[in-house]
Amino acid sequence: MSRRVLLVDDDRMLRASLAEQLAQEGAFKVVEAGSCAEARAAAADGLYEFVILDVGLPDGDGRELCRELRTKGVSCPIVLLTAADSDSDTIRGLEAGANDYITKPFRFAVLMARIHAHLRSHGMSEEAAYRIGPYTFRPSAKLLLDEADKKIRLTEKETNILKFLYRSGETVPRETLLHEVWGYNPAVTTHTLETHIYRLRQKIEKSPGEARILITESGGYRLMA
Repeated sequence: MSRRVLLVDDDRMLRASLAEQLAQEGAFKVVEAGSCAEARAAAADGLYEFVILDVGLPDGDGRELCRELRTKGVSCPIVLLTAADSDSDTIRGLEAGANDYITKPFRFAVLMARIHAHLRSHGMSEEAAYRIGPYTFRPSAKLLLDEADKKIRLTEKETNILKFLYRSGETVPRETLLHEVWGYNPAVTTHTLETHIYRLRQKIEKSPGEARILITESGGYRLMA
């Protein structure tokens, strides 16, 4: 399943380089923007895994855009990029709601290490929300919201199944998923997992017999965008 990333920078070469490296890093779908206006339009188009946001944009200050995004409910990690390196700039960025502040030039490995650290922290927060098919998934509340904001309640195991599959972004073998959700318990078999998958499909699929979101693939399960 592709996890969406919003990348905002007016430097086309840098954007292209980061987008390419993100594609190699994992199942990320990069949405690019070169200005505040483009970023606003992109941000209104759904949920993102994280946002990389340049401070110096041609039509505004990235820090103010960060503040605006937070006001509009964007809760995912936001990392600001800047050519400046001063304590006052860092403080302004963090006060605007950014999770981190990285000075150009930087190593991609360092950027991703920081992003992954913020993703781990965000994943345990009450504000974490992800897009799964037509649903907004809120793990902390154990629920899915459909496009009409109707709530679909999930059990703890169902929540953990969706969360692990979402984070994996690829097909997960049954045994792996079983161990991740139930632990190494010899009393729990793959039949238990299959029962939970069946119940999940009854909740989230329009036609549970023809799954389009939670699919069986190559001996395991996968979430589709």
